[in-house]
Amino acid sequence: MRTENDTPGVGTDEPLAAAFRHVDTWVFDLDNTLYPAHSNLFDQVNVRIRDYVQRLLGLEADAAQEIQKDYYRRYGTTLRGLMMEHEISSDDFLEYVHDIDHSHLDPDPRLGAAIAALPGRRFIMTNGARSHAEKVAGRLGITEHFEDIFDIVAADLLPKPHQETYERFFEKHGIRPASAAMFEDLARNLSVPSELGMRTVLVVPEGTREVFRESWELEGRTAPHIEFVTDHLATFLERIAPASA
Repeated sequence: MRTENDTPGVGTDEPLAAAFRHVDTWVFDLDNTLYPAHSNLFDQVNVRIRDYVQRLLGLEADAAQEIQKDYYRRYGTTLRGLMMEHEISSDDFLEYVHDIDHSHLDPDPRLGAAIAALPGRRFIMTNGARSHAEKVAGRLGITEHFEDIFDIVAADLLPKPHQETYERFFEKHGIRPASAAMFEDLARNLSVPSELGMRTVLVVPEGTREVFRESWELEGRTAPHIEFVTDHLATFLERIAPASA
């Protein structure tokens, strides 16, 4: 498994920066990628999702959480599962679960500078709502560095890791996967990008792996489609920046 301190590219001995020299489009997941899980942001969303499921189905909290986890794992998002099995309104769900306190996030000027230094275009691609992504980017101070946010509504409510969602994203923005890189906190969401030719980077901040994540979310970190793993996104991006020189 490669880490931010490893320099080889896939199957080669080339420096880390050289492995990204062909990349002109940079795609970042949002939650638990652009900020670490211990920021207590996505945990708030999880609680809101559980509460929504609990009220919708008239369940106890533990039972609602089990359904939430099951749908998340099987469908990619709990929303998708609720739509498929209970025909809920996506608008109501998205508005409710993202009504959280974003003040836990502090500006991250180092991350902003590292993103700004990347050559080419930059996007956020999230299974969440655009309004949530805008608030997160605003709190981090990185909004201006991104060309657009591709959210679950833009994806026609079909979440990652469905291949159709990536293809919709690529078509909308005229992206060539072979010259793009994807940064994600879930290994399964990097499988299709890898198949389509993208550079793949798994972002798993140290100290949050076992405490904040479900066991299945940690699977696949050593899978062939994971080219690089980093426990600090800003550091990793800083090491890529020389590729533009």
